[in-house]
Amino acid sequence: MKPQTIQIFLPDGSPTSIREAELTNRLVKAILFPRNKIQEVAKREMVHYTGVYFLFGNTEDGAKPLVYIGEGEDCFKRIQSHNRNKDFWTHCVIVSTKTDEYTKTDGKYLEYHSLVKAKEIGRYVIENDGGSNKPSISESREYDLLDNFETAKMLLATLGYPIFEDKRKAKSAKELFYCQGKDAKATGELTDDGFLVYKDGICNLEPTKGMNKWIGILRNRLVEEDILKQENDVLVLQQDYIFNSPSAAAATILARSANGWKEWKNKQGVTLDALKRN
Repeated sequence: MKPQTIQIFLPDGSPTSIREAELTNRLVKAILFPRNKIQEVAKREMVHYTGVYFLFGNTEDGAKPLVYIGEGEDCFKRIQSHNRNKDFWTHCVIVSTKTDEYTKTDGKYLEYHSLVKAKEIGRYVIENDGGSNKPSISESREYDLLDNFETAKMLLATLGYPIFEDKRKAKSAKELFYCQGKDAKATGELTDDGFLVYKDGICNLEPTKGMNKWIGILRNRLVEEDILKQENDVLVLQQDYIFNSPSAAAATILARSANGWKEWKNKQGVTLDALKRN
């Protein structure tokens, strides 16, 4: 990671409306717009360029973010079709070049690579019915597009959609925290998005009588979505999972009400609270 300057332009002056983002020294540019601004954004030349686009929304219960990834020679025409046929999305990001330099093959490659990386990272549920085939492309062009992808990844995260950001950030064991109790044992870290608990974390199976209702609802949802699976007499986390707070993470693991700032400790036994809030 290195310091970067990203320029964001607000065509109508509103920070919650249409936004264009770019690194001034890079070819790639992104434009974000909410669905209710689809008629206004049609006037922006860039939305008609060849590129890759991302439709963002949430599952019906609002619990998990969704994304549909596509490509088009005129991205806006494809998005108009999705506006008629797809209900889930609320925002769209189009990634192209500042001077419309992508070919159809370039767009297909970026779609293919974006789908592969989005599934690998696992932050968003993929709304696409299937994958995308890798197009035939020269080795030199592939490396150019992979470089472009890194810029697109940064622009998407800056606009509020970290779809390609790795969940794990800890550089050393000093940044890791541990939660244990009865049969439970898990490792995690405090991240920009919340508290990340690592795959294979073990959770107590039976909740205590005094456990808050919301913990039970959260644990049941994670079981329904196969994020937690019962193995013998415990529940095991099947993937890295980001909780919105250290307490939500600790309560899920311990199956009881818990103050995560006190329950999560480093290897020396120092609490998250002592290290991060004092």
